[in-house]
Amino acid sequence: MTPPAETAAERDGATRTTVWVALGANLAICVAKGVGGVIAGSPALLSEAAHSVADSLNEVFLLASVKRSRRPADERHPFGYGKERFFWSLLAAVGIFVTGGCFSVFQGIEALRSGGSETHEGYLIGLVVLFVALLAEGASLLRAVRQVRGAAQSAGRSTADEIKQVGDPALRTVLAEDSTACAGVLLAMAGMALHMVTGEVAYEAGASILIGVLLVYVAYTLGKGARAQLIGEAADPGMQREVRELLAEQPEIDSVTALLTMRLGPDAVLLAAGIDLTAGYDSETVEDAMVRIRAELKERWPELDQVFLDVTDAAAARRTAAHEGRAAGP
Repeated sequence: MTPPAETAAERDGATRTTVWVALGANLAICVAKGVGGVIAGSPALLSEAAHSVADSLNEVFLLASVKRSRRPADERHPFGYGKERFFWSLLAAVGIFVTGGCFSVFQGIEALRSGGSETHEGYLIGLVVLFVALLAEGASLLRAVRQVRGAAQSAGRSTADEIKQVGDPALRTVLAEDSTACAGVLLAMAGMALHMVTGEVAYEAGASILIGVLLVYVAYTLGKGARAQLIGEAADPGMQREVRELLAEQPEIDSVTALLTMRLGPDAVLLAAGIDLTAGYDSETVEDAMVRIRAELKERWPELDQVFLDVTDAAAARRTAAHEGRAAGP
């Protein structure tokens, strides 16, 4: 049995909790990584510390986005502030790129150039710190995955499909950050262990560079998604198809000539549809039908925050298309 869908407020509450968990984990392990990295003189560990600094700053951005995006619509922003989520998600991607990715690559290159050395005590401290960091990052990742799984059950989708279609940029960013953090910690541990066994700093420097490349890729992916949403991303194709089918089933509608959608926020969509009415209905009947259809659309898809139905003359459009087709004939 599919559980009832969460309300927007419940989803926001769950997202805030997930972000707070991630922030707490990152702040704790950031200090541990930084101290351990200085003691051990480890480029990989310092790269991971920079990664945690970037993640902590991003969590602050994401908390601000959840709060600011819920401000009510006003005269200057009649469609609300939902796109604040996308803007702050873009800033988080930039933070990952600069503070995490670029610094990690720089640390790796510097280690290769200088041929740094470490003590066995430093190795042990670094590995212990990284193991604790892996546990903390794993706990934060588990929290994010649980939220995604809950959203998937509410939507009647698999967890894998839900991860691909996460609409909340704050949740998507935390999920990406925590996944990357766990992978980065494992790379750092491998680099330090190989350095300890072989005495070659190249292994650890290489791990630092790989962490940087991974962060740059994640930042690019998150930034690309935020850019698409800021420009004006359409709603899910499946939802568009179902909306078109529902409109076409209405007895007052002869055909749907156009259907445009745009995401105004994680759970808000604008719908603008061009419809051609069936002949024989008076204006009062048509007006009642439009009210009924809008109500039915919003009941079935609560995320349809704004619905505009534009009555067009499809017959005239078909005549024009036919005339153009004859004119361009053989």
